[in-house]
Amino acid sequence: MKFMIAVKSKFQDLISLGVALVAGLSLALIFASMSNAQANESANFELKQHCPPSFEKNVKGHCILRTMYEFYNSVQNRGVGGTQTSLPEHRDGFTPAQIDLGRYLFFDPLLSKDGSLSCASCHQPDKGFSDDLDRSVGITGEKVARSAPTLWNVAFLDKFFWDGRAKSLEEQALGPLFDPKEMGNNPQQLLAALRANTVYRKLFQQAFGNTGPIELEQVALALTAFQTSLISLNSRYDQYAHGFHDALTENEVKGLNIFRSFVARCAECHQPPLFTNNQIAVIGTPEPEGMAFDPGAEVPFHDKRMRGGFKVPTLRNIAKTAPYMHSGGMKDLKQAAEFYTKGRGHAVPEGEELLIHWHIWEPNLSDEELDRIVDFLHALTDESLTPQIPEVLPSGLPPVDAKYAASLQQLKNSTGNKPMPSNDHNNNQNASSIKNLQQENLEEVSGDTYE
Repeated sequence: MKFMIAVKSKFQDLISLGVALVAGLSLALIFASMSNAQANESANFELKQHCPPSFEKNVKGHCILRTMYEFYNSVQNRGVGGTQTSLPEHRDGFTPAQIDLGRYLFFDPLLSKDGSLSCASCHQPDKGFSDDLDRSVGITGEKVARSAPTLWNVAFLDKFFWDGRAKSLEEQALGPLFDPKEMGNNPQQLLAALRANTVYRKLFQQAFGNTGPIELEQVALALTAFQTSLISLNSRYDQYAHGFHDALTENEVKGLNIFRSFVARCAECHQPPLFTNNQIAVIGTPEPEGMAFDPGAEVPFHDKRMRGGFKVPTLRNIAKTAPYMHSGGMKDLKQAAEFYTKGRGHAVPEGEELLIHWHIWEPNLSDEELDRIVDFLHALTDESLTPQIPEVLPSGLPPVDAKYAASLQQLKNSTGNKPMPSNDHNNNQNASSIKNLQQENLEEVSGDTYE
């Protein structure tokens, strides 16, 4: 019986190899995937059977999100309003195995055209699920036109990308995979690589229960399942909102009051508890010098009124995701906050007529008031549910990508290979050190793909 199973497995490998060659997948990558998978079988990959923290496994075996916010109500169940407001409808209900499979896929460079980039290359956990760059760098080595938005709390959103063009997490997950300047893959090559990998075949069977070939819909669903587990709702602000008023400092409370005031109007768009209303807004942010004007949401919605409009981003973990705005034109939180007090439409380029959002006006905030807002924004940091990066991947490729792995190794060498204490200060040091190492090797070139 074992002999027959082994023969069947090798026969499936040969079929997958043939499909891969027909799809145009390089021999080097396909053989690397097959051989690395065989070498990694000793790692005994098994998908988790328990739900991530903050999720409860129901009788059907699905993971259901549990938070303190479910004890509150909100107007029309929209999930916007005051400090004690319920959350809007969200995606959950995936199995632990589907979430864990998505975790492996998310960090695996096998999903890119040449095995050089993973989803996590632009959405790194230690950088707020962004990448510390003004604009992300794709498979060609060129910068794309927009920055990488955070993935925290995407389970609550109903439109995705800066221009809001995707209507589901599945659509959002597949977009970068097949963009020629992002991950550069195509459906045929992606499926061929996964089907040729014996470990992934086993994991997909565990997650979906089928014995047929891996399908693109399953890839999208697994990536969606993982991203819905990225929950950040336990910051010091949240503790304050739930009644522990000592969680915020005096300056942070002042900042919260300014943030929610009718003068500053920050909370009109960045509404608690998610600190976004998930709408498109035209605010007139400038492009970096030398870059053409980005029409934003006008393109996918075919609506000139939305020219220069972009999705209102969440401010959760905002202190971790500098630089700011859709093209990274603002280096820090003080500069980003100051933009809103310089005057309505002050940065609109000559020749452009934009319908600036009615909440944008001239609050004339003082330097001290801006500093207090920045103090408060730091209180929105919560990375307590950050998922673990796999130590080993089914593909055998380095988790995240080779550059990230080299940066981590260089950081370990520079600290004498001693583990650093786990606290916010050292986490910031780690992220800053890795960022500096990566920036040294980053070639400044331009691109026209958008995030």
